[in-house]
Parts: sequence; structure tokens; C-alpha cells
Amino acid sequence: MTITASELTDRLAAVEDPMNDDDIVSMGLVTDVAIAEDAARVTLAFNAPYAPTEIEIGNAIRDVVEDAGLEPDLRASVGADEGFDDDVLPDVKNVVAVASGKGGVGKTTVAANLAAGLNDRGARVGILDADVHGPNVPRLLPTENEPGVTPNDEIVPPASDGVRVMSTDHMMPDGDEPAVMRGPMVNNVMMKFVNEVEWGRLDYLVVDLPPGTGDASLNLLQTLPVAGVVVVTTPQEMAVADARKGLRLFEDHDAPVLGVVENMAAFHCPNCEDVHDPFGSGGADEISDDYDAPILSELPVHPDFDSGDMDGPTVRDDDSAVQDDLFEFVDATADRIGEINRQQVAEHVAERGDDVPTEPETANAGD
Repeated sequence: MTITASELTDRLAAVEDPMNDDDIVSMGLVTDVAIAEDAARVTLAFNAPYAPTEIEIGNAIRDVVEDAGLEPDLRASVGADEGFDDDVLPDVKNVVAVASGKGGVGKTTVAANLAAGLNDRGARVGILDADVHGPNVPRLLPTENEPGVTPNDEIVPPASDGVRVMSTDHMMPDGDEPAVMRGPMVNNVMMKFVNEVEWGRLDYLVVDLPPGTGDASLNLLQTLPVAGVVVVTTPQEMAVADARKGLRLFEDHDAPVLGVVENMAAFHCPNCEDVHDPFGSGGADEISDDYDAPILSELPVHPDFDSGDMDGPTVRDDDSAVQDDLFEFVDATADRIGEINRQQVAEHVAERGDDVPTEPETANAGD
């Protein structure tokens, strides 16, 4: 039985995007369908590699194609046609900022574990340590080598078990030496890291923003095509209040908020097995309700999960009681990136009023 590309597209309309409550064809996520011999090539506007929901949707698409008697060939492609700006960092699919309203809430620890976790899922990942005055990413993601230089004088970031790392810490000969820089100099360093670093092809570039709502965060938000922001807080009232200010900044600059991480949310006593809330509770719930930002994770107080840990990110410690929590956070973040990307594609397609493109019927099997 011969099936045409148009008929296969109609069948694909039965596949739902569970996070956006619509089918993938209506949303414009199926950008091309072509059939040749016994195979169907389906091109999708997916942009969040290793996100669990996009993997789930891909499996559902394969089932539809196989039920039609064809071999599935799925491809992901998102670019200017789907409304994505690729002028800045064109080889980076998603820039993910990690921010906090104040210091000391574990922002860098969360950022480093996010980068390492995405890398361990199979993604190509880099991390930009934009916290110039407190560049601690290399403490959690240590590199064996110093940054290199290409023949074009671009900086080549060293890797830490697969994650490419760029930090002002690499420029400090003494780890205890402070980075004494005024605002304009900080911005110059950050723009150098954006414009003069050869990141290569990345699925995710995690940016560890400095705490607060200062110039560095503002300039990066205005320069980088940010896919979304992860806001880190603790349950304490002052930390929550400052996190809300950060959320307002991102909202004012149209940077999508992926969600909130409540760090130090609870202490699980290893002796009595009771759960204690040493820093209070409910702060992230209030932010989530007021800003319609999901809670990506509530990470516990645990000796394994400590910004002072020099043995690398906890997400890579198979013996850690916190590893499962961290991988759930990594998956939730990737899913939110995918959800927002697919929403943007659907909105762009709706504005254009496009139909789903298919190759001519002469490309179909049996013709």
C-alpha cells in the first residue's frame, strides 16, 4: 500500500505535544515530510536535544511512520524560518542563564551541575562563568589545560570531562587574587567571552550570571539570544525577595523564565530520618504562583551538594543521595527549554499562516 507525504502528515496530526496541549502538525513542528522508497524523512522544529518530552514525541512519531509501513528518518532543524535569531552564537542552539537575586544561594553549584548533567545525558555543552568577581565554576568543573588560541586569535575553552569551560579564573595566576574591575571593564570581558571564544557546536551554553541585577546581567541579556533563565533561591525570606527582583528584570527584557530552583529546601537527617526546614519553606511556591514559573527542583541540604566540593559536580557521583534529584532537575530544565522553543515555533507559524510543507508527490514510494 502506497502512502503519500500528505497522508502521512495527516496521520502525524494524531501525535500530541503533552506540554503544550496541541498536536505537532497544527503547531507547525513538522516542517517537512518526504517519502522515498521505503523510508519517510520527517523534519521537526525541535531544539532541545535529550529533553525527555521531545524524545517521547519522537518515539510516537516513529510509531506512526512504522504503522504506515515505512522506515522512520527523523531530523531536527530550527532556524530563522521558525523565528530563531542565529546572528549571535550561530553554532549554539540554546543559551541557558542561571541567575540569583543574591549571592550564597548555590547558583554556581546549580549551574555547574546543570551543565555536567546535560553533558552526561549526551548533549554538547559549554559553560560561561559570567560571575567575574566570583569565578568559581572551575572549582566544580576543573580543567587540565588552559584556554588555547586559534590562528584567528579566538579563545578555545578547555574542557572538563566534556563540558567546555570559560572563566576569568583562567586569567588569574593566583586563585586568591581578586578580580578588581569596574563596570565597563567587566562588560568588556564578558563581550570578549561572547564574541571571541570558539565554542564550537553546542546544544546548550549555560551562563552562570553574577548575583543581583547589575550591568553584567543586563548587558548579557541584551546581547545573547537567551532561551531561558533558571532562577536559584533558598527558602529564606530575603533570598526570595531578591529572586523576585531578578524575575522582574527578566520579565521586563522578554527573557523566558524556565523556572525556579529552591536550594537548601530541606534537611534529611541521616540519624533520625526526619525532614527539617532549617531555612523555612514555601518561598519558591509563592514565586511560582505569582510569576507562573514552575518549580524545577527543590534541592536538599546535603554534604554532597556543596559549592565547596572540589571533587566535581555531584550529578556525576553515582554514590550520592542527591544524584537522582539533580538529574530530575536537569531533565525538567531541558523539557522547559523544549516547551518554550516549541511554543515560539507555533506562534511564529501562526503569525505567518503557513501550511505544513511536504515534498512533491513524485517523491513518494511507488511512484
